[in-house]
Amino acid sequence: MKFKEKRWAYSVALLAALSVVSSCSLVPRAGPNKREIFAGSVQREGDAFVVAVNDRVTRATAIVPALGFTENFKNAGQLGSDTIRPGDVLSLTIWENVDKPLLGPEGQVAAVLEEVQVDGAGFIFVPYAGRIRAAGNTPESIRRVISNKLEEQTPDPQVEVRRVAGDGATVSLVGSIGAQGVYPIERPTRTLSAMMANAGGVTIEPEIAQVTVLRGNTKGQIWLQDLYDDPRLDIALRGGDRILVEEDTRAFTALGATGTQSRVNFETKDMSAIEAIATVGGINAMQGDPTGVFVFRNEAQEVSNQVLGRSDLQGAQRMVYVLDLTQPNGLFVARDFVIRDGDTLYVTEAPITQWDKTISAITGTLTSADTIGSLGGF
Repeated sequence: MKFKEKRWAYSVALLAALSVVSSCSLVPRAGPNKREIFAGSVQREGDAFVVAVNDRVTRATAIVPALGFTENFKNAGQLGSDTIRPGDVLSLTIWENVDKPLLGPEGQVAAVLEEVQVDGAGFIFVPYAGRIRAAGNTPESIRRVISNKLEEQTPDPQVEVRRVAGDGATVSLVGSIGAQGVYPIERPTRTLSAMMANAGGVTIEPEIAQVTVLRGNTKGQIWLQDLYDDPRLDIALRGGDRILVEEDTRAFTALGATGTQSRVNFETKDMSAIEAIATVGGINAMQGDPTGVFVFRNEAQEVSNQVLGRSDLQGAQRMVYVLDLTQPNGLFVARDFVIRDGDTLYVTEAPITQWDKTISAITGTLTSADTIGSLGGF
């Protein structure tokens, strides 16, 4: 009798084990396997296009965010460092060859007018010379105007006009910059790179730094590295420019049999599939399947049609790109395939991993049944 009961217990355990084998959903795993992903393809009445990556696909999908300045930014000439603007501050020194000068007390050789500010309309006021337009002129031209005005009242006046630092033409710098603030455009800081250096430089890694310039309703954005690679991007500044330095916000998500499952920020301007895998610790050697590396992406209409060799697709398409690193050129293809913002990188588990989990589940079930039998005195 006990033998039959024991056989019954083992039969129940065997049935449970067979159920585990026939239903993979009972076995813990990181996500879908290759068969399940391919089952969701358009070819099998799914809603995503599953595409094996090759050299043609890497070329069609090699798109990097287009950043740059328009021609209006690049063609703007540098401001004349001596041109006076509303808000600038001038210093005037006037010498008169008389005993009783118009300006200053008797016996004084020269009269000094410090911090004469150019008003919002662009004018300054000089005693006995009146209201003089300064904005748009140079210190030399203002000197001649003042001299001509004073000559009518005092013989042979000598005038010196100096421009001192003022807020006539300023730019604001914010973000990941050494010293945020408002800075005047002066002779050494008339270009973008010089002004950023004057503000202490960037405080983030140059590889992921983006520089945005807002000028009125116009916006230009570049990579910091490109600023030094292409001299044309070192644009001339204008009063009122707003400069923002910020870290690249692009990221991708890594899931499955990788070293880390998380949302990962880009560490370089361009990132390939190989670099993305390396960034998250590589493929798990004990679980990962190098033949099943998938990249999930919503692809733009133009790129989707080019990748699939079609012209009838409308709107963004769900694309699943498949990388097989075991192919003769698999690593080269993965090195050339560009990861983009919002991508999901997923590495499937190797079939042997699922088999091991299934065997463990069976072994555990049989062991549990044997334990139950021993507790019942079988």
